[in-house]
Amino acid sequence: MSLVAALPDEPDFVRRLRLQDPSALTTLYDTYGRIVYRVILHIVRDPSASEDIVQDTFARVWSNAPLIDRDALNVGPWILTIARNRALDFLRASHSRNSVQDAFARLEVHLTQGSAEDSIISEENARRLGKALSTLNFNQRTVIELAYYHGLSQSQIAEELHQPLGTVKSWIRGALMNLRTVMQSQSGEEKHA
Repeated sequence: MSLVAALPDEPDFVRRLRLQDPSALTTLYDTYGRIVYRVILHIVRDPSASEDIVQDTFARVWSNAPLIDRDALNVGPWILTIARNRALDFLRASHSRNSVQDAFARLEVHLTQGSAEDSIISEENARRLGKALSTLNFNQRTVIELAYYHGLSQSQIAEELHQPLGTVKSWIRGALMNLRTVMQSQSGEEKHA
């Protein structure tokens, strides 16, 4: 299943959305509402808050629709980016403090090849990811937590940790490579067990 849903006659649809045709918003919501909800729920872990953030996401899409590039062929990635950013804003604003394991579980979206709709984390995958995270050194765990739990950019992490940007990039790259390797080896071990 593709992350980006297909809209009928996409170029015409984008034009209608830019002109704020109400039927375009209805079509957009029908096509992307469920995917957007799942992406947001995956980040905030709160069904009620997720519903509110979905509404906020589509309100932002609507208010920014006239700004869509005239040559845009697909609005799906743009909508999902808005949804992700709104969810991270919610976490920052509410000073949400879920367990570190839950925060790292969201990282799996970035470690797997599936779509957002297909990659809702199972308890088994969360357990495997928790084991993988325990193999990281302190610096790697810290940058992953700041990037994926707190939504900080690499530059913001460098500033927060008083480290050069290149060092932070190296720690993140090393952490992701280690996590991917450990997750793949755990997956292989379970297949042979």
